[in-house]
Amino acid sequence: MRVAVFSTKKYDRQFFDRANEQAGHDLVFFEARLTPETSSLADGFDGICAFVNDQLDEEVLEVLAERGVKLIALRSAGFNHVDLKTATRLGLKVARVPAYSPFAVAEHTLALILALNRKIHRAYNRVREGNFSLDGLLGFDMHGRTVGIVGTGKIGTVFARLLSGFGCELLAYDPYPNDDCRELGVEYVEMKELLRRSDIISLHCPLHPETHHLIDEASVEEMKDGVMLINTSRGGLVDTAAVISGLKSEKIGALGLDVYEEETELFFEDLSDRVIRDDIFARLLTFPNVIITGHQGFFTQEALHNIAQTTLSNITAFETGEGTLHAVDYDV
Repeated sequence: MRVAVFSTKKYDRQFFDRANEQAGHDLVFFEARLTPETSSLADGFDGICAFVNDQLDEEVLEVLAERGVKLIALRSAGFNHVDLKTATRLGLKVARVPAYSPFAVAEHTLALILALNRKIHRAYNRVREGNFSLDGLLGFDMHGRTVGIVGTGKIGTVFARLLSGFGCELLAYDPYPNDDCRELGVEYVEMKELLRRSDIISLHCPLHPETHHLIDEASVEEMKDGVMLINTSRGGLVDTAAVISGLKSEKIGALGLDVYEEETELFFEDLSDRVIRDDIFARLLTFPNVIITGHQGFFTQEALHNIAQTTLSNITAFETGEGTLHAVDYDV
């Protein structure tokens, strides 16, 4: 099957080429992000492969359908950037990678927590400058701290398992509690109770209309003073302006982000020689108690291998009608 792969980097090609040795598809890689301006590149392709920052709204989907595209193979678990209603109307099949490595994201979440708690980012810069003072680097024991986990799917469950090893008290909010977490001693509570009781809050839920700006001004107000907030899920879960207000008032004592609501024009690119024009993002960078990584939580060898394998398996299943196609359907 002939597939146009958008938003590709060197590492994408490396893992997809290796996986495609057995799959045997005709893959054409484009560095460009999929947008209305680049959608014409899909002309003559049976399918396209898209990433989280590719644009898959009505305008782009109309062009893809006109160009003969039949399959949109997402190399991500999330699909909130896809207009599923339009895709269904146009007869475009959408497939995703439901799970690639919950360990990758859960471990990155833990790394952010430990770095913020023990001020690793600040200590690293000090030592390089010959400053070995410990003033301002005071942390706390993780043992005995209360951690609130919002969303206990595969990633949230792995994260809970990691935190249980530290001896943390674990709270969770999820409309669909699971027994694996309960066996770890996780206590399921309502969202407001989780906000009030947690020393650390970590977001692991999907983004949809009900969870958009789940963390807003009202929820920040419910939190403990000095709470640590971590988001490695989707940027739209957090109202960034509300979080900045929380940082300024010291209601939020530390913030770790691997995602950002307006990340599309920032993440996955080298902008080191340019001025960051996003004033809200620039404001976040001024806080010493904030660590931001550029959507790298998924970025492990195992995860990239699994993403490539599952994406190509989806393409094969669509082409042959055999095997498992991880389809995403429009929910009427």
